[in-house]
Amino acid sequence: MTSPTDAIRDSLKQALHALNLPESNFVIEVPPDPSLGDYSANVALILAREVGKPPHDLARLLASELEKNLPPMISRVEVAGAGFINFHLTKEFLGAGLIGVTNQDSYGKGDLAKGGKIIIEYTDPNPFKEFHIGHLMSNTIGEALSRLVAFQGAEVKRACYQGDVGLHVAKAIWGKRGLDDGDDSAEAWGKAYALGATAYEKDTSVKEEIGELNKKIYDKSDPAVNKIYEEGRKISLDYFEQIYKRLGTKFDLYFFESESWPIGKKLVEENIGKVFELSEGAVVFRAEEVNPKLHTRVFLTKESLPTYEAKELGLAKLKKERSPADTSIVVTGNEVDQYFAVVLAALKLIDPVEAAKTKHLSHGMLRLPEGKMSSRSGNVVTAESLLDALRLAANAKITDENLPAEERKVVVEAVALAAIKYSILKQAPGRDTVFNLEQAISFEGDSGPYLQYTLVRARSILTKAPTSLPANDDLLINLIDVEWEITRQLLHFPEVTARAARDFAPQHLVEYLTKLAGDFNTYYAKQKIIDSGPGTASRLALTRAVAQVLTSGLDLLAIPTLERM
Repeated sequence: MTSPTDAIRDSLKQALHALNLPESNFVIEVPPDPSLGDYSANVALILAREVGKPPHDLARLLASELEKNLPPMISRVEVAGAGFINFHLTKEFLGAGLIGVTNQDSYGKGDLAKGGKIIIEYTDPNPFKEFHIGHLMSNTIGEALSRLVAFQGAEVKRACYQGDVGLHVAKAIWGKRGLDDGDDSAEAWGKAYALGATAYEKDTSVKEEIGELNKKIYDKSDPAVNKIYEEGRKISLDYFEQIYKRLGTKFDLYFFESESWPIGKKLVEENIGKVFELSEGAVVFRAEEVNPKLHTRVFLTKESLPTYEAKELGLAKLKKERSPADTSIVVTGNEVDQYFAVVLAALKLIDPVEAAKTKHLSHGMLRLPEGKMSSRSGNVVTAESLLDALRLAANAKITDENLPAEERKVVVEAVALAAIKYSILKQAPGRDTVFNLEQAISFEGDSGPYLQYTLVRARSILTKAPTSLPANDDLLINLIDVEWEITRQLLHFPEVTARAARDFAPQHLVEYLTKLAGDFNTYYAKQKIIDSGPGTASRLALTRAVAQVLTSGLDLLAIPTLERM
């Protein structure tokens, strides 16, 4: 069946042709105010200057032409504001759409990216350091994007790139030797890194010692160092896997700096004199010569060791070999925006095709009231510590004393995950998130637990539904105004998920689900869903559709759903 947006677009093109007006790249959107209609087109605003007519007059002319041959699902068009053309769906189409929601297991699934191959790299924690709240932010955004893009028909490969060689590893191993307390936990390795990082900055002799240790890690020349390295690496990776499972992520591909650095180093060495140049013993890329907004960065140190930049070039080649894709998305914090821009500029000169496929999607920082966290000074805010705090708060919020102990643990964990994931995803990816625990854990309004609670409420209503109900034909007779408005929202779900995937912007889905939940809860407070009257069938159909859309939407955001809480 043709979607309303496609039908409206075709009708507008026909009207433009009939009036001898040029086609334009107009946009069809859902108006912010439902009273303005179901869809709105800005075609008159786009064309007004080109054809020399006031936008409002041009919109009226187009609306008059449109009314001669409206698509069957459109009841009327009207002109509003400076020259928007608004379209209203027929109640017959809305009623049929409501039935259609509940008759489709994969309602909302699209084909925007059908046939595409996309690799999305995210999370990227470094072994020998702890999994902090920055990794949590990257994981939350990357996982939601992966699910949204897959929902649009793409073949998505989730990738994780981890720094298992480099100066930070040498600092951690140096620190571990100093602690020598027999504690081999991931937390102990985090403390060891902090100890080594501090000593590296304060003591010149330690700095030299860690530098030598770093060389041994790269060339694997010291059996004792190799042993402690392998033990620490395994402990870190096992620890990360536990967290991935907890967060609902399963990676398809793992890449490590230990395998990317030789490739990256070779690429740099092969392109000295073409892309890179020698400078005081190091190898650099003068990116400002390509783009004045960029700057020079080192790719090989004086010791001929690869920097992060060189390793990134090696990673691009590894991705190309292991998982050829149409698009390669890299999700990182925005503190490396300039770094990544220089890497992409160098990659463009070495492999322009792969560079064109690569998109860097940066996000802001996750900030707590105390400020930005730091692993260097040892006061790192780990993902686990934040989730533990949320679990305590969630446990205090859940008042159902009939929940068995094991189920209560599941509910508390799910609420904690919903609280943090929603807080991250409601912001546009480039913005910082200032995390407020009390607001995040609230069961009312702007929060993840609120969406979970709304779904639990809808599911609870459905369990009480009578087995015998009037036929669905009664829907068009018995729906009231507020039910029509909620139905309109439900029918926009496919467009919202498509937009969130196309723009790599999960916040569009978060905003949509929050409004849907709010409107449904307001409706529930004023309207009894199940009674002996003729409207029960329509109200239950609406509730079932709301539950289905909330379930799908939360799953796309990787937020757990619950049967009760």
